[in-house]
Amino acid sequence: MQKRVQSSASNHHNSIIGPQYLVPHYLDLSIMRKVTTLTDNFIVTDINGKIFFNLKSSLISLHDHRLLLDATGKSVVMTLRRKVMKGHDRWEAFRGESTEVNDLIFSVKRSLMFQTKIKLDVFLANNMKEDISDFKVKGSWFERSCVVYAGDSHNIVAQVSLTNEFMSCDKLHVFLCI
Repeated sequence: MQKRVQSSASNHHNSIIGPQYLVPHYLDLSIMRKVTTLTDNFIVTDINGKIFFNLKSSLISLHDHRLLLDATGKSVVMTLRRKVMKGHDRWEAFRGESTEVNDLIFSVKRSLMFQTKIKLDVFLANNMKEDISDFKVKGSWFERSCVVYAGDSHNIVAQVSLTNEFMSCDKLHVFLCI
């Protein structure tokens, strides 16, 4: 499976994860599933095959969580943790290996508990009220694609779409516009 995500440099110069991940140009990334392990692992590469991130999760775990690792696979950039709440399914992202509130980077929740299309609200950690989302994700499960918008605007910051390539059924293509 390959999905396409698009990214571009914009007037927004604040980094969400860290300044080392800011680039002044469009960035075309691929997310590929590693099928050689017993865990659900992915790698994120550019179009030349340079590794940017590793995503690791355990198939057998008491808590549903994932670790986003740097290119070397040794340093934890972010911990993603699923939190089931009343009426909404929520994922929280924390700096490094922490799951402490003061290390929260952002949270993502479904706009509606039951939905036929992808509709997610993304709130940065400093958005305590959560009355207006910082980003919106809209897409289609069937088409395996989505678009990320800045807040309630029509400004696209990323796109993910399925691309068909021979022998790459577990590859997503991402193009970031941030």
